[in-house]
Amino acid sequence: MLLAHKIALDPNAAQRLYFARAAGTARFAWNWALARWRQEYALKREYCCGPSPSEVWLRRELNAVKREQFPWMYDVGKAAVQEAIIDLGAAYRAFFEKRAKFPRFKRKDDRPSFCAANEAGTFRTDGERIKLPMIGWVRMREAVRFSGPLKRATVSCEAGRWFVAIQIETDDVQPVAQPEAVVGVDLGVSALATLSTGEVIEGPKSHAAALKRLRRANKAMARKRRGSRNARKAKARLGRLHRRIAAIRRDSLHKLTTRITKTFAVIGIEDLNVKGMVSNRHLARAVSDVGMAEFRRQITYKAGLYGARIVLAGRWYPSSKTCSCCGVIKPTLDLAERIFRCEDCGFEAGRDVNAALNLAGMAASSAVTACGGERSGPARKSRVKRSPAKQEGNDDDMLKEAA
Repeated sequence: MLLAHKIALDPNAAQRLYFARAAGTARFAWNWALARWRQEYALKREYCCGPSPSEVWLRRELNAVKREQFPWMYDVGKAAVQEAIIDLGAAYRAFFEKRAKFPRFKRKDDRPSFCAANEAGTFRTDGERIKLPMIGWVRMREAVRFSGPLKRATVSCEAGRWFVAIQIETDDVQPVAQPEAVVGVDLGVSALATLSTGEVIEGPKSHAAALKRLRRANKAMARKRRGSRNARKAKARLGRLHRRIAAIRRDSLHKLTTRITKTFAVIGIEDLNVKGMVSNRHLARAVSDVGMAEFRRQITYKAGLYGARIVLAGRWYPSSKTCSCCGVIKPTLDLAERIFRCEDCGFEAGRDVNAALNLAGMAASSAVTACGGERSGPARKSRVKRSPAKQEGNDDDMLKEAA
């Protein structure tokens, strides 16, 4: 299986400068290739002839012209340029397969990043350090947790802090024997999750806790003159605050999803319409602070890792309106009613607890696995061997290959 381990880096000043330069070069290569791709598609639509552009063709074209037009690209490793165009090809494939939106141009304000594929020993690790092309050894905050061949490294910057995400082909993570059989998990706004066992997990609500600081930082940045040094400092302070909020939310979700998938063999959850919930301006901030979509993503791939089974309730499944004791469905249930009371059998329980019990019953009786199961989450084929593209070339070689 392929796993990605994200580790914080501790680079020196020269390494930080190289990272910024490599990320800028990768961004330029992406934008150049995207512009050429669009241009070739426009010509093909107009004249209805000629081959379709591809990432291999664009890589060869860039190699042929970059010595004369972009000599500064040689200041960074060629992997940063080549991987940017390869990622653009993957983005186009995702668009044509209706898995993502149309690729867009990258801006300087976007998160800086560049990649390196480990096809011929491009990078390697040794304890708490990693050797990257051209820059050499860079210190990491921790060693790689998994053993196996290193496939790809992505260096990125988040609010002034550099990270490396290392993709590893490993079998270190093995399924576990869950002590409990089934559980229902009901996500909410007041509480992060309510389990059918009666346990209520309170979320950190990191955004709500830092809301005053966010407003103060936003006002401070708005007062600065655009493009000034003080404006850059204010923007960096705001970015660090957002990074801390996201890290707290992500940490709590990781701990919760790991505990659930290692404890319960069958997990019942709802297929929530998070996008529709966020469209409600009264609940948008609270729903986003919970991280429901991230919870769904994490528990899905961890179920595949540890051998648990996820059962999804339909989007219109009335988990809150259904009595978990007798099965009678109430016609209406206001959002303000936090206690569920059944008028037929007299059952009374918390609204979220009743919904979690219904999800647990649905998961126990369902024989269809919607996701998870036989470690199907992160297991996928490794990257195919890339077509050879010369580092240098000329126009005559390109004309011969096109012919």
